[in-house]
Amino acid sequence: MIVREIKENELSGLLELYTHLHELCVPENSARLQNTWAAICNDENHHIIVCEADGKLVSSCVCVIIPNLTRNIRPYAFVENVVTHTDHRGKGYATACLNYAKKLAVKADCYKMMLLTGSKIESTLHFYKQAGYNCTDKTAFIQWL
Repeated sequence: MIVREIKENELSGLLELYTHLHELCVPENSARLQNTWAAICNDENHHIIVCEADGKLVSSCVCVIIPNLTRNIRPYAFVENVVTHTDHRGKGYATACLNYAKKLAVKADCYKMMLLTGSKIESTLHFYKQAGYNCTDKTAFIQWL
């Protein structure tokens, strides 16, 4: 298992992995897709962490470091799009990705990390609790646009 940040030429593997999250299919290769990918790759605060096993991307998460003017001007980290390929779940790959994200957040002197999940599945919620996240400190409100 190798945990690292994604390489620019691995977009197609990441998009395929996202079909195990909530995407129904890989999006069409368009100018919008390429522009978005370029913006992500060129943003020093946007980290896509991947876990590779046997030369294949099997798990990933996004960690965005957000500059902040409160909390003694310390940033915070937001974790999103945690996914593991269905055939590779339960092997510690997502945990390794989350641990890598935590190292990035500590290195950036973040005062907190946040993670949202739409899952109500108890095993998924337990997984996040085991990874050090809690669901009691804050209340999340979402407005879909």
